[in-house]
Amino acid sequence: MLVRVRSNVGVWRVDGLNEATGTIEDIKAGIAATRPHVVYTQEFSSDPAGRQLVDAGATLKSQGLAQHGMMLHCRVDPTTCVEIGGVSGASPADALMTTTADSSEGAKSTTTTTTNMRRVIDKNGQIKYVPSNDIAGASGGPENGFRKGMMALRDIKRSWTLAEFSTMNSQFEFKVQRQVSAVCPQVSLDTSAISDFQAYCAQFQFKRKRMAFLYGKFEETAESKEQDEKNERNKRDGNDKYMDVNTPESGEKSACRKAVVEAIYEPPQQVDSTAAEGFVLEDDPMEETVEQMAEWLGLKKVGWIFCHEPSREKGFVMTSAEVIMAAEFQLEAAEGVNQTPFVTVKVAPGLDGNVCVEAFQVSQQCMAMVAEEALEVNVQDPKLCTVNETFTVIQEGKESPTVENNFFLTVVPIVQHTSEVFVSDFPKLNRDLDTRVPNHDALKKELSKAGTAGWNFEDRLADLNLLLYLTDYLDKENDMPRICASVVNRETMPLDDGYKLIIKSLAGMDGSY
Repeated sequence: MLVRVRSNVGVWRVDGLNEATGTIEDIKAGIAATRPHVVYTQEFSSDPAGRQLVDAGATLKSQGLAQHGMMLHCRVDPTTCVEIGGVSGASPADALMTTTADSSEGAKSTTTTTTNMRRVIDKNGQIKYVPSNDIAGASGGPENGFRKGMMALRDIKRSWTLAEFSTMNSQFEFKVQRQVSAVCPQVSLDTSAISDFQAYCAQFQFKRKRMAFLYGKFEETAESKEQDEKNERNKRDGNDKYMDVNTPESGEKSACRKAVVEAIYEPPQQVDSTAAEGFVLEDDPMEETVEQMAEWLGLKKVGWIFCHEPSREKGFVMTSAEVIMAAEFQLEAAEGVNQTPFVTVKVAPGLDGNVCVEAFQVSQQCMAMVAEEALEVNVQDPKLCTVNETFTVIQEGKESPTVENNFFLTVVPIVQHTSEVFVSDFPKLNRDLDTRVPNHDALKKELSKAGTAGWNFEDRLADLNLLLYLTDYLDKENDMPRICASVVNRETMPLDDGYKLIIKSLAGMDGSY
């Protein structure tokens, strides 16, 4: 069995694993065969974000990871995993040192040579620093390599058949095609939540780029129900030739699901005009709390939203950095290059000055190219994605060093709704320069609305950001699950008076004692 490992320095392949008994330790042993000094700064996970850690003591099969070609993720110290002249873990400087014998003293001394070192990728995806005169085809120039940064064919294998060469070459070639339609047939946005994000961005005339995660549910549509019924019939009849664009694997439920957005969470971030994305995401100490809170509320991450400056020309939808980020989020949501209804929503002023809200998905081919790191941010022309020099892209019948971003985008229709369960009135966390701040006064203002306009206490608590604010003062393990259960099931699980008293006390409301 072959397993691919995506690290922060590239993709490694470990072959020969036993499908029934293979473990993470076996994968590490396979990596150590060529990189014996690798230091792991983040353990193996099944998702790019590193939240779904793999149990190192259990078999891959018991964790549902024993699929040929499975992609796992980790982070390593780059200085410990480079293979130099067959010696892993050395530094480029080490490769420039040679040992010579000193005849007068009978001792050995180390002297520095002037050997030039180059970074290359061999046929197994291994990164090596080697002397330039050791590079295959160096005498004839780097163009003799099989591909940019790779060895020459004769140094990979002495003889080749046309079929073998074509198979190997096809791994680095993409023929770009438009995806006819998005996997997600529609996204429904809660009016209050989206309006609040839009209003905050408008305070700065959309000149400060910002992003947020969308939480809600994926709901069946008439099309997805019909496809699921078809899947069941074909699975029952043993017919696996029914695959369509929205069916991830034989026998599985259709990925064609409508995204319903109920709440927004804005992670910590800094505006950075020098960054390709226009912002830099910071480490979020509440990341696990947010995911746990969403689960208690019956929600999940269904997409992300961002705003951008109003100066884009007609037809310029998303930058290469935004396309790549959207692909990375879809890869995380789909746990690989699979179908997913995860959506990207953007908010920005149009050429006429009116604010426009649009939704998209990137194609599955784009996801595959980003997963293989074949696409790079184009700084000179952000309307294009740059193709990594190791890969070849055929666009409209011609080889191209870039790809138009719009080739990767599929439009998702948008509708609006007013949530029947959640509100979005509490000040948002992690904002700066906002006119409203999440504090006890804001808590009091929201809870004071209970008993007016048909609201009750649980209605006003049904705010994701308000509940996250309460986690600083209440027990996250014992109190918050009960409160969330009452918020979601108000008719059958009313909130205990004790919790109401505690929360009112935090807000400093009269009559709380």
